[in-house]
Amino acid sequence: MAGFVHILKLCVGADSVEDLVDWHRTHPSPYPTGERRHVTRMWPKREAEVLAGGSLYWVIKGVILCRQRIVRLEEIDGADGVRRCGIVMDPEVIRTEGAARRPFQGWRYLDPGDAPRDLPKGRAGDSALPEDLALALSEIGLR
Repeated sequence: MAGFVHILKLCVGADSVEDLVDWHRTHPSPYPTGERRHVTRMWPKREAEVLAGGSLYWVIKGVILCRQRIVRLEEIDGADGVRRCGIVMDPEVIRTEGAARRPFQGWRYLDPGDAPRDLPKGRAGDSALPEDLALALSEIGLR
């Protein structure tokens, strides 16, 4: 079986995982199944690997804190005639261990070996490490 790869994206406008969950709650899904869609300009060249088990990992205030499983990619034609990629995700937001990431534009691939582990269900309410501590730990190789 071919391997898979994740996508890493900044969660602009959210200060916490709760903000992302609240946004999902207050903005209805366009799908009857409740799936969520994030539209981005670039289409993944590694589409098959993304769809073979990848998730969209969200960076919130400089730290990866959660993910959503990618279900499919949809072609979206903007009013400006530019083709965009709709990343359709499972509605469940899965909290992860905190992993610091410096700011970047667009999105990046994230190899499964570099992805933070999911938090056990019982720890879903745990707060993230402070951003400066998470950054310091990441710089010395500890997550």
